[in-house]
Amino acid sequence: MSASPQSPAPSVPAVPWLPLLTLVSAFALSQAFRTVTAMMATGLQQDFGLSTQALGLFAATFAFSFGLSQFVIGVALDFYGLRRTWLCTFPLAILGAIASALAPNYAVLVLGQALIGIGCSPAFVVCTLFIARRFPAHRFAAISGVAMGMGGLGLVLTGTPLAWLIHASSWRMGFAVLTGLACVSWLLVHSQLREDPAAAQHRPDSLQHALRGFGALFLLPQTWGILALALVNYGAFLTLRGLWLGPLLMHRHGMSLVQTGNVALIVSLLSLFTPAMFGHFDPGPAQRRHWIVRAALAIAAIFALMAFAPLEWVDVGGMVAVAVLSGVAILQYANVRASYTAEMSGRAMSVFTMAMFLGVAFVQGLSGLAASWSQALGHEPYAGVLVCVASLLALGALAFRVLPVARLH
Repeated sequence: MSASPQSPAPSVPAVPWLPLLTLVSAFALSQAFRTVTAMMATGLQQDFGLSTQALGLFAATFAFSFGLSQFVIGVALDFYGLRRTWLCTFPLAILGAIASALAPNYAVLVLGQALIGIGCSPAFVVCTLFIARRFPAHRFAAISGVAMGMGGLGLVLTGTPLAWLIHASSWRMGFAVLTGLACVSWLLVHSQLREDPAAAQHRPDSLQHALRGFGALFLLPQTWGILALALVNYGAFLTLRGLWLGPLLMHRHGMSLVQTGNVALIVSLLSLFTPAMFGHFDPGPAQRRHWIVRAALAIAAIFALMAFAPLEWVDVGGMVAVAVLSGVAILQYANVRASYTAEMSGRAMSVFTMAMFLGVAFVQGLSGLAASWSQALGHEPYAGVLVCVASLLALGALAFRVLPVARLH
């Protein structure tokens, strides 16, 4: 990233769909990396003797490093542009995947997760900014929904296919395959993505100016309600799909690894389509916030039901319902875009994404503690996990509802 921000930008392709698809491929791999724990949990526990708390820390490391990186990524995107920021960052994910595949102990495994999280940190922000800059504003929610849905192919990859691969070889082979796919994705983005000359003309004059603009977001009253829900909403889904889905179904209901992978596959396939569905039926600024709050409260209720009614059909049905309702996250992105001026939209997206993934780390880490506390009290660990997530969602929805909203007009 040493090149001057004023250097001439390459020409932009007339049709933006192909570069968008290459960016979506990287986002899909980011989705795969952040959800591998659900299928690898049993193997990791056997090889390294991990407790439920240590497993929660392992899963949370990706999200924590991903979220913390958003501050730097947001500044880099404004100052260096989409192409250079992404191409210089994603190789860290490849390095982390190699380290994870070869990890001799738990410490190296966690280090690998941290590198993967940093490397994947620009993935979806670059997608959303690309859409915001290259497509009409009224199509933002719909196209972002399609992109998020296609990115869900990464979740599909870590369902039945990963379960089969691990069953036939080991969890290390899973990381090896993801390493190869990440190399292909980097080459595709390198060949297709070009910088937008219009965006380059509006870059900050200096890094100091970019940093000041980032901090200004936190002085706006609408930021705090947006961040409160962002801290728990996506974290709830990733805590279920990316961490506890496998252990819960295998230990609570005695499912095999492949059966568990089938449930994960169903959940993942649904996540391909629900963001596009919510994006297509976006009710607009007047009703969008109400939809977001109702969906968050409905998901909280489902987690509570799964906690207190530990039946197989309740758990599987609840996971399916959570997958459907979690597509409302695309409306949160639309709400962020509508809550700030065009000049602040890039930084706002980065701050929102930072909150989402720090939230994933927070919720996953807290869920590991809740599992341990539940066991210490003589209950199964998954009841504690589910009650914890339900409570956090309810609090986040309440904060989003009562805190100030944007007044741009």
